[in-house]
Parts: sequence; C-alpha cells; structure tokens
Amino acid sequence: MASGNDGGNNKLQLYSYWRSSCSWRVRIALNLKGIDYEYKAVNLLKGEQNSPEFRKLNPLGYVPALVDGDFILSDSFAILMYLEEKYPQHPLLPSDLKTKAINFEAANIVSSSIQPLQNLVVLNYIDEKFGPDEKLPWVKHFLGKGFAALEMLLKDYSGKYATGDEVYLADCFLAPQIDTGFTRFNLDKSEFPILARLHEAYCELPAFQKAMPPNQPDTPSS
Repeated sequence: MASGNDGGNNKLQLYSYWRSSCSWRVRIALNLKGIDYEYKAVNLLKGEQNSPEFRKLNPLGYVPALVDGDFILSDSFAILMYLEEKYPQHPLLPSDLKTKAINFEAANIVSSSIQPLQNLVVLNYIDEKFGPDEKLPWVKHFLGKGFAALEMLLKDYSGKYATGDEVYLADCFLAPQIDTGFTRFNLDKSEFPILARLHEAYCELPAFQKAMPPNQPDTPSS
C-alpha cells in the first residue's frame, strides 16, 4: 500500500483505490467539505486489501477505510455520516425531512442494490464459476434495473442535481455509479435521461472532478 502524499499525522487518512466507486463517493464528500486528507492507495488488483495490515482496518478487505487518529471506519455510508457530523460545512443532508429521506433512499439504492453486484469480488466469482463472457451481461442487468429505479425515484425531485439545485448525499453516491455505468459498462444514456443529465452536471463541479479516477495518485499511467 502506498501513500499519495506525506501529510502529517493530524490529517485524516483515506485508504482508497482509484477506480473504487465506494472510495470515490467518499473523496467527493471530502472535497465538498474542503477537508485535507492523506491518500493511502490500496491496489486491489495486487490483492493488497487482503494483507494483514489492511485487514486490521477492515476485516472484510474492502475499500474505503478512513482513519481519524485512533478511530477507524470502513464503510462508505458510515464514513459520510461521520464526516457530516464532524464537519458541518457544506451539509450533505438537506433540512427538509422529505428531501432528506429521498437522499437516503437514492444513496441506498446505489449502495445496496447496484454497486455490490458489480464489485470486483462478485465479478471474479462469476468469471471463475461461469466464465468471463457472463460478467458483462450480469452487470448490465443489475445496472439497468437499478438505473431504471433511480429514474423513477428522481423524476419528481431532481433539479440541477439529484434532489434539487444543491449537491447533497445522493449526488455523492450517484456520480460514481452513473459514470461507471455509462463509461465503463456502456449503458445506453438515452434510456436514462435524468441520470445522463446529472452526469453532465457532476462533470462540471470541481469537487467531483478532483475525485474522479483519472485524477488519483494511484491511477495507472497510460
């Protein structure tokens, strides 16, 4: 595992992989809140997530993990809620109860019904048990189902962003998932016009741009 900079011990440490959408959503939140942090790269393709060192941070062997002094969190949703409580600047949750609930619902669709079905562990298992040709149809099926649900959910709530004209929690979860669906797995944007519009809006925001995979310290050189 490698560090992205030589930041002092007082900084938060984020254990991350450049293409991990779970790490990506945390990077967005850190950027939105203007929090300086130390990037600790974990190379998933080399199996660094299974090292004894990293398993002390997350016994499951997943990224991200956030270290704040002697406190460790290893779930992206928990990390974002922790950051929201500790760093109130640029709130990730709106004050309106119903809008807040929709943010939670959209975030949960991504984190429980889409992303886990496309992660590296699942795809490697499908490859091993059924062959490499089965991976893409699997991913596209569950991405399409999840994206269709998000389209239906957000049609009555979206503005410039997912739940209005301010960036909130749902956007942190949606931006990586939408980008992955459209650019990595080639879903048809025309089938998901709301998500396609949000994708364009996110790409214009500096906090989102800075968090994108090509801009991370561990991004492979072309």
